[in-house]
Amino acid sequence: MAANGDYYKILGVSRTAMESEIKKTYRKLALQYHPDRNPGDKKSEEHFKKINEAYAVLSDKEKRAQYDRFGSAGFHQRYTQEDIFRGFDVGDLFKDMGYGSEDIFSRIFGNGRRGPGSGPGFGGRTRGGGVNMEDLFGGGGFGQQQAHAPQGRDLTMDLAIDFMEAVNGCEKKITYIVDGKRNEITVKIPRGISSGQKLRLAGKGEHGMSQAAGDLFVTIQVKDHPLFKREGNDVIVEQKIKLTETLLGTTIEVPTLNGTKSVKVPAGVQSQTRLRLKGCGIPHFKGGGQGDAYVKIIVSIPKHLTPQQKKLIESLAEEGL
Repeated sequence: MAANGDYYKILGVSRTAMESEIKKTYRKLALQYHPDRNPGDKKSEEHFKKINEAYAVLSDKEKRAQYDRFGSAGFHQRYTQEDIFRGFDVGDLFKDMGYGSEDIFSRIFGNGRRGPGSGPGFGGRTRGGGVNMEDLFGGGGFGQQQAHAPQGRDLTMDLAIDFMEAVNGCEKKITYIVDGKRNEITVKIPRGISSGQKLRLAGKGEHGMSQAAGDLFVTIQVKDHPLFKREGNDVIVEQKIKLTETLLGTTIEVPTLNGTKSVKVPAGVQSQTRLRLKGCGIPHFKGGGQGDAYVKIIVSIPKHLTPQQKKLIESLAEEGL
């Protein structure tokens, strides 16, 4: 349930809005679109979900900074649904409004199974009577019952991979310490993954009192490539050409992720111009298709001229060039 559009527009605030303004606006919208005020209204319920997702990001300094830096598309490549709502607790906020947040969120995000003494909504951990979104989205889906006994602690680690391993996908063996023991497992890295994205390995964390294990979250760090620069799912490669090639046009051989391709450079091309190679970029992390490659033209200006070259340039200058 990723919110469509700009989080700032969803909440109706500016990109420079203070935390207090964001919170005030969110309270107003949450009250307006709350399911109890709009029974059976699916559009209001859907908007209620969107404003909660937007607030979960913009009320968190780190997530907001990442969202501002990478934009919506880049942010969602780095943050999963679980990442967005981890630690997001609106229990006290909704109680101030006169609503029970556990019951509301169990209704709109999926009805959890109720057990004896479980109370309304989801089982599992809550803080201060509110709903902890980490529990709502943890476990692989909405509405799943959490373990009754304390679950083991989640573990986190970073994993560095090469640029082309991120492009094509790979498998990596990782070693980490869990419950005081050395553990080695193989992690499958999906193709198209980018730096900052996390892989969740269910049950690979520490064990709790009931032996219900937590999860292991692996944060991917992609190493730089000597030729290619990544922008979302697109790849940028710089290519230098001579001044004469700039003026007259030429054909150049350009390295891509899948080998070398011939690219026609039109006469009069300007330095920093990007020429697009459709479908030659990075595979989409989720779903089919892939990005594009862009050849960034850099005009090479000689620092020194031979006497003959200088004479020819002076002749061109006389001709008004």
